[in-house]
Amino acid sequence: MLDIGFSELMLIGVVALIVIGPERLPRVARTAGHLLGRFQRYVSEVKADINREIELADLKKIQSSVEDAARSIERTVKSEMQEAEETLRSAEAELTEAGAALEKTGAELNQALAMPHMGMLGSTQPPADSQQPPASPDLPPGLASATGAVQPEPAPLEPDSVPSPQLELGLAALPPADVASEPRQQA
Repeated sequence: MLDIGFSELMLIGVVALIVIGPERLPRVARTAGHLLGRFQRYVSEVKADINREIELADLKKIQSSVEDAARSIERTVKSEMQEAEETLRSAEAELTEAGAALEKTGAELNQALAMPHMGMLGSTQPPADSQQPPASPDLPPGLASATGAVQPEPAPLEPDSVPSPQLELGLAALPPADVASEPRQQA
């Protein structure tokens, strides 16, 4: 605080002894000590208040920066959630469309399987049962259908014979190429 040496204190003490006198000097010194102590406490309280205010200002700055960071994180999370929701909704819509297309295809397939066999693929002939004459009373009961048309019984397949894919598709069976009968070309 003040830069007072021992010699200066002795000078102040001698002046105070002469001015105040020896009988009042102890009371004045005690009162001066109390006042000096109060002054020091007041100065320390002011310093503490200033430090608290500085710390409070720093804390407010930190608080505002943390709040700004929290708001930015919240905005980022909300935007990411909205993007994820939009992505999920578009995926759901695509899956719904694909499911509807699959259901439609399945219904068409079931409808095609439920129709009577219309001949080979690519054939424009009407169904076989519409060309059959009405059932006659002398036919066995297994050959007459509910509509009265004659249903031919399928021929049993031999265990070793497997129908060729050409026949299933309505293509004529090609004769096997006879490699031995082809003439060889001479070079």
